[in-house]
Amino acid sequence: MRNIKFLLAGVVFGIILVKSQVISWFRIQEMFRLQAFHMYGIIGSAIAVGMISILLLKRFNVKTINGEPIEIPKKRFTWGNVWGGLLFGLGWAITGACPGPLYALLGSGFWVIGVTLLSAILGTWVYGLVRDRLPH
Repeated sequence: MRNIKFLLAGVVFGIILVKSQVISWFRIQEMFRLQAFHMYGIIGSAIAVGMISILLLKRFNVKTINGEPIEIPKKRFTWGNVWGGLLFGLGWAITGACPGPLYALLGSGFWVIGVTLLSAILGTWVYGLVRDRLPH
C-alpha cells in the first residue's frame, strides 16, 4: 500500500501516452519516414521541459526530500552511446514501440507487444551479463 502513489502515477502516465498517440505504431512509422511532426513535437517538448527543469534545479539549488544536494554529474562522450542509440532506434523502428509505452500498449489490449516486452527484458538481462566487457 505504501507504493500506491507510484502505481497511480504510472496509470496516469499510461493514459497520457495513449491519449497523445505516442504508443501508436502509425505515429512512430510517420516519424521514422519523416512524414509528420507529431512525435518530434512531443519529443522536442519533453527535451525542452527537461532542460528548463535542470536549469531551475541548478539555479535555485534545490535539495532532495531528505535535504541532500542534487548533483548532476558531467557526461563524457563515448562511441558506445552512438552505437547504443542506433541499436535503440533500430529496435524502435522495427517493433513500432520504444520501451516506455510497452506497458501502456499491454494495458490497451495489444497483447502481441508482450513479445517486444520480453525481448526488452531479455536484452537488459544480456546487457547486465556483458556490461563489464563493453567499452563505456
